Amino acid sequence: MLVPWVRRVAARRLAGHLPGRGYSREAGGKGLVLGAYSSEQDGGAAQLTSAGDAFDRLVSGKLRELLSVCGPPLKKGKTYLFHGLHQDFPSVAVVGLGKKNAGINDQENWNEDKENIRAAVAVGCRQIQDLEIPCVEVDPCGDAQAAAEGAVLGLHEYNELKQKKKTAVTPQLYGSAGSEAWQKGVIYAEGQNLARYLMEAPANYITPIKFAEYIEQKLRGFSSNVKVHIRPESWIATQQMGAFLSVAKGSAEPPIFLEIHYLGGANANDSPLVFVGKGVTFDSGGISLKPSSGMDAMRADMGGAATVCSAIVTAATLNLPLNIIGLAPLCENMPSGKANKPGDVVRAKNGKTIQVDNTDAEGRLLLADALCYAHNFNARAIVNAATLTGAMDVALGSAATGVFTNSSWLWNHLYEASILTGDRVWRMPLFEHYTKQVTDCPLADLSNIGKYSRAGGACTAAAFLKEFVTASHWAHLDIAGVMSNKDEVPYLRKGMAGRPTRTLVEFAARLSQDSHNTK
Repeated sequence: MLVPWVRRVAARRLAGHLPGRGYSREAGGKGLVLGAYSSEQDGGAAQLTSAGDAFDRLVSGKLRELLSVCGPPLKKGKTYLFHGLHQDFPSVAVVGLGKKNAGINDQENWNEDKENIRAAVAVGCRQIQDLEIPCVEVDPCGDAQAAAEGAVLGLHEYNELKQKKKTAVTPQLYGSAGSEAWQKGVIYAEGQNLARYLMEAPANYITPIKFAEYIEQKLRGFSSNVKVHIRPESWIATQQMGAFLSVAKGSAEPPIFLEIHYLGGANANDSPLVFVGKGVTFDSGGISLKPSSGMDAMRADMGGAATVCSAIVTAATLNLPLNIIGLAPLCENMPSGKANKPGDVVRAKNGKTIQVDNTDAEGRLLLADALCYAHNFNARAIVNAATLTGAMDVALGSAATGVFTNSSWLWNHLYEASILTGDRVWRMPLFEHYTKQVTDCPLADLSNIGKYSRAGGACTAAAFLKEFVTASHWAHLDIAGVMSNKDEVPYLRKGMAGRPTRTLVEFAARLSQDSHNTK
């Protein structure tokens, strides 16, 4: 038997901490990510998952032995990396999953097991990627869907325009348990990654027409039950969408109204779920120009359109049994001689006049017309998403999407979906108190900002939108705070977050299974 210090050195060498037998790309093989739970007792040995146990038997107990001597007990979200344990897997990352069966955390409003798995698997997959291994097999960790989401979300990075790229890594399920759930998780994560791709891309690459054409291309494989209409400026004008057009006229890029029909329900005439997304592909603020610092991030001001369109692509991939209509008014908000001026009055599709007191509050003008149009479809529910207000970022930060809704039934579905996805929502007030602040306007029916300026800015924006809604089940999701990720969500890299795409998909999936009336 090795004396303790020799065992520690051997373990550290196998873990890649000391020179010695390590991974060589020439050796071939795959990476492997395995999970381990925290011990019930402080300082106790980590407990391997069933997949980890199986691998440990495969290597004659070497994995468990190394874990016992290579350092302190494995903490949640941390990893140990071992090399040379098995010829098929030159490198093995063991990741900390935290406590087993943690369940739903009522304080955090999410399923802690699922979040721990997503975070741990993402860290492990990135370790394998850093070793330039092109394929990694992933322990399902008791929840193959969450593991797949952690892997696919954790490895995503926008590097389309760089000559030097990180090694592309393909994650696969380790073993056969949970293959259906794994594939579902891959589809959910790829949907969010689609939104991340659209939001991250430069505004000269994702213009209104290019956005619409990209989504159309993504949906071509579903032509039997998906119809995509790319409506030009002339059509927008015939629809009398004066508020939308007033924003678009400041830019040389022509506006587009993207309309998607996904007919997954048993009957094409069944009332659809209608998603509406703000699609400002670049927001300079217009005449009310934004500060130059950080303005480049406004390429993602079409995050509402990106998330709802990506959710529909995902719903079609999953073949969800319900009808969904997606509406995305797409344009740029730019300063020019044709742009809206503070104090201008424009007329929305429903005839209401709007005094534009701040041209940087443009998203609500697009949504006003799109919401009016959404009422043409006898919707089961209308859900709009928009990076609408900096005030929402101030209120909730990146912890959750703010939801303003006139329907407790709709709220409950969104809330329960977000517990499963970990991409949380939080209900915000839709009081008459805020409505008075946008209807007290000297020149028009409404002002596009509240009369007390910054006070309750997210709430007055929602009150403004409410003036264009007559449907009984409507929700406005302000996603400005969750637009990007610094380090808050451990399984997303720094950059545009694509949130809350998975929550929208899970919400649609729940709605497709809800046969009860919306009451």
